[in-house]
Amino acid sequence: MNRYQAVFFDFDYTLGDATDCIVAGFQYAFARMGLPLPEREAVRGTIGMTLENAYTLLTGDECPTRQAQFHDLYVEKANPLQVEGTVLFPGCREILKWLHQKGVVTAIVSTKRRWVIEEILKHQGLWESVAFVVGGSDVTHYKPHPASALLALKKAGVEANQALFVGDTVIDAETAQRAGLDFAAVCNGTTPASAFAQWPHVYVAADLPDFQHWLKKQVL
Repeated sequence: MNRYQAVFFDFDYTLGDATDCIVAGFQYAFARMGLPLPEREAVRGTIGMTLENAYTLLTGDECPTRQAQFHDLYVEKANPLQVEGTVLFPGCREILKWLHQKGVVTAIVSTKRRWVIEEILKHQGLWESVAFVVGGSDVTHYKPHPASALLALKKAGVEANQALFVGDTVIDAETAQRAGLDFAAVCNGTTPASAFAQWPHVYVAADLPDFQHWLKKQVL
């Protein structure tokens, strides 16, 4: 029997790169709020966080009203851009289709809004390769809280020891640990491989082709 009956992927910097769209959203929102525009690399370092936490990290402003204002302005600009502007990482298409063909429940678990991911998948011709998407709008507590991963387990109909969580940040690693899932890192983002040493993990991959090569040994 396959070691894993389900594989749950984070999206940003795990499967796809929406950096240009995300930076555009941050800069638009900051401009509208009268704030200095954030540098591209500063924004990249926040990808994987909630928008509210990212705003506070970059500004030091913890005001819930201003966080909410930033959130709404960002969504207004960035979300429509991401459908066509997101670039899939090499190996993304191949691994999603391969897992689907193997009968492994393949899902995406992200803080990004579910409809955005769904539209990206449809635009990329990958909608049928993914069983479902759990987005930020589907839970009241965001990663690293385990709510989204636990919801994915319920939707997939599998136990925690039958599923693998795949992500690019220590936020993903903590999410997996708190949900009782095995975790594998894919270093497509800004988090170095060394950062995962302190978190339980079954593999740290340089990229998606490397991860698929390892995963074939687990599910074949």
